[in-house]
Amino acid sequence: QVQLVETGGGLVQAGGSLRLSCAASGRTGSMGWFRQAPGKEREFVAAISWSGGSTGYADSVKGRFTISRDNAKSTVFLQMNSLKAEDTAVYYCAARASRSLFGNYYSDSNYGDWGQGTQVTVSS
Repeated sequence: QVQLVETGGGLVQAGGSLRLSCAASGRTGSMGWFRQAPGKEREFVAAISWSGGSTGYADSVKGRFTISRDNAKSTVFLQMNSLKAEDTAVYYCAARASRSLFGNYYSDSNYGDWGQGTQVTVSS
């Protein structure tokens, strides 16, 4: 089992930026970011293949968020720009065995390892 630790959350004003990091303790395949706002179900945000060559985004964050990874440091990043109040949520990093983004990479049921989450609060 892979241990995942997210950092970088915090309080930011609308229009601002944050960069989340997710450090993995072992080898991972493709990885994703999900988020859960109070009273809502967890939702997909972004995913990246093992090589970094393929990425996928939720429509709500396209053009504002960028996912990337540094395999030498076993770390995945989520750069969040032009933040909105509706981006407020706990953000979770997740990993799965498949190296590619083929298949249902936007479903949380396809990820076997999860971090503890980091809170992102955007004030309007």
